[in-house]
Amino acid sequence: MEQLDEPGFREGVDLMFNRAVALMDLSPGLEEKIRVCNATYIVRFGVRLRGAIHTFTGYRSVHSEHMEPVKGGIRYAPEVDQDEVEALAALMTYKCALVETPFGGSKGGLCIDPRDWDEHELEAITRRFAYELAKRDLINPSQNVPAPDMGTSEREMAWIADQYARMNTTDINARACVTGKPLNSGGIAGRVEATGRGVQYALREFFRHPEDVAAAGLTGGLEGKRVIVQGLGNVGYHAAHFLQTEDGAKITAVIERDGAVVREEGLDVDRVREWIAKHGGVSGCPEGEHVADGRSVLEAECDILIPAALEGQINMGNAERIRAPLIIEAANGPVTYGADEILRKKGTVVIPDMYANAGGVTVSYFEWVKNLSHIRFGRMQRRQEEAQNRMLVTELERLSADQGLGWQLSPGFKEQFMRGADELELVRSGLDDTMRIAYQHMRAAWHGRDDVHDLRTAAFVVAIERVAASYRAKGL
Repeated sequence: MEQLDEPGFREGVDLMFNRAVALMDLSPGLEEKIRVCNATYIVRFGVRLRGAIHTFTGYRSVHSEHMEPVKGGIRYAPEVDQDEVEALAALMTYKCALVETPFGGSKGGLCIDPRDWDEHELEAITRRFAYELAKRDLINPSQNVPAPDMGTSEREMAWIADQYARMNTTDINARACVTGKPLNSGGIAGRVEATGRGVQYALREFFRHPEDVAAAGLTGGLEGKRVIVQGLGNVGYHAAHFLQTEDGAKITAVIERDGAVVREEGLDVDRVREWIAKHGGVSGCPEGEHVADGRSVLEAECDILIPAALEGQINMGNAERIRAPLIIEAANGPVTYGADEILRKKGTVVIPDMYANAGGVTVSYFEWVKNLSHIRFGRMQRRQEEAQNRMLVTELERLSADQGLGWQLSPGFKEQFMRGADELELVRSGLDDTMRIAYQHMRAAWHGRDDVHDLRTAAFVVAIERVAASYRAKGL
């Protein structure tokens, strides 16, 4: 249980911010300007459903406009409130700065349980919410660009994009008003997997640095590492799937709302995902042993813990019992401020959310650029790359024949080398590069400064300095 005296999510973000700025040379005025949330719009709107008018409450918070447009997801959840949305908007500001996407931070939410409504009802609700935001420029390609978050997906983003286009019939860039859309609505290949893929790339980069791996009390690479995942939604599933199938990690437990499924030899993540999709939870899943108290499995022995569900899952009530030496925050705010203090003193390494789950906003940036440029990535250069590579292979084979060397390129290599990169490969390449460089900047602060002792503080220091530099350039 969460401690009664524990800071809330929004207060926790501010405390983490304060911990970092105490180590920086910012004027009090600039520090305050960066910390505060610029504006929050609260809308209450009615939709006629099931023969009656139902009133819904929604939020759109803008934390920082040091760069525009501002960027941030829209979540559908019954517990959404102003404090949560403002805390998430602040994290978006720092996240975008850390991974160098040219956006300010924003966030939106609708106080609703999507499971209570049919698809056509959700569409009516979403379109009305989008209308209320768009008419105040809180959805706009050049001012405020939402994306999917918890409880929303590419389906809702397509509805929002269409609603905006109906309201702005002459805006040639209308599709750029929102990201995370389906491919046939102006989306980009690799967006659905992006946040989970980013978690994988973050771990790969962490394990490229033996000094950092040793700080977590681990050795070697990702292969064989025991991983516990909390929340097998879009982010948790893709992170687990790629770590298992491409890096050889063992997913030893999956925690869901109705408990956990555990198998020390490793679960088949795809089968667990199929079971959840069919039955709504892990109860009865034949892939492993069911544990009714899922939260207790957070405390099980493993090498890497991936909280990919709600905020506040690791708190002052259970932090002391967490045995994972490495935690990577796939969700927003899964480790509270109080728990973070306890974990740091224990020597647990935490890869923070503002970096670890930045894959979504990074690929959203690519989608936004694609929508503004009105051309698919790779369309101009792919065949030219193939032609150049084919010329090189042909010349090598000619030289081998002329000189009697008998060289023979393997068919698999030849085919792979000659193929030009498509949109998905370019997106993954750009995401991998982004996650590598952002981590290197973070660890430079972590290891290069005597007063920075953890990755979260390092991430805040790097991000805040970039936001401050933007404001200074504006003359503030």
